[in-house]
Amino acid sequence: MRTPHSNYRFTIAYDGTAYGGWQRQPNAISIQQKLEEALAKIVGAPVTVHGSGRTDAGVHARAQVAHATLITSHPPSTILRALNANLPEDIRVTGVKRVPTKFHARFSAKGKEYRYQIDTGAVPDIFLRRYVWHVSRPLDLPAMRRAAKLIVGRHDFTALSANPMREIETPVRTVTKLTITRCGQLVTITVSANGFLYKMVRSIAGALVKVGEGKLAVAQLRELITGKRRTALVETAPARGLFLWRVRY
Repeated sequence: MRTPHSNYRFTIAYDGTAYGGWQRQPNAISIQQKLEEALAKIVGAPVTVHGSGRTDAGVHARAQVAHATLITSHPPSTILRALNANLPEDIRVTGVKRVPTKFHARFSAKGKEYRYQIDTGAVPDIFLRRYVWHVSRPLDLPAMRRAAKLIVGRHDFTALSANPMREIETPVRTVTKLTITRCGQLVTITVSANGFLYKMVRSIAGALVKVGEGKLAVAQLRELITGKRRTALVETAPARGLFLWRVRY
């Protein structure tokens, strides 16, 4: 009997330090490439994996979501074990399940949550260096939180993205949550939205840090957002502090 095609959903965690990002590319090793290679070994045929979205070089994920159509009789539990046996240690699949054929990791998504981590210690924590942006200058968190309120809601985010019209129809997005918390010397910016523009979260983090340092006034940030124009006042925070935390369906 012929083995039927089935659609599978994968939840993936990865340390993006050594990779050129999620998407397969000719000049760098990607997360997508490693996942497709591992799946090909399991099913004995080439596999195309579709992710919920691209993460850039150096960006990490706690729960990236992807899907692929597989021809296999293996149950999801076996695929999970086999995948992790064939993936490098800095990529782990944490969940595998069959899903309806209409499920698409990108187009079925309703929203995403990202977290950006900042080490504010006078001396950086060397064990966190791959996963944080070290900012040794004091940060005014109340000012950053006032600025964050300007970002929540439905806006044109041209001023807080890089090349915002890349492969999109509109730069308008709805940010549903933006919080700033501190635990010891670690500050975490958490952003949830129905979608994100290119480098939008890193731009938000860069702008909020400038506010926290007193280099950008809250009123200036308001003007930037309403002006809908990217300027040098907004810094793109380093990739290493960014995590794709969850995808909402």
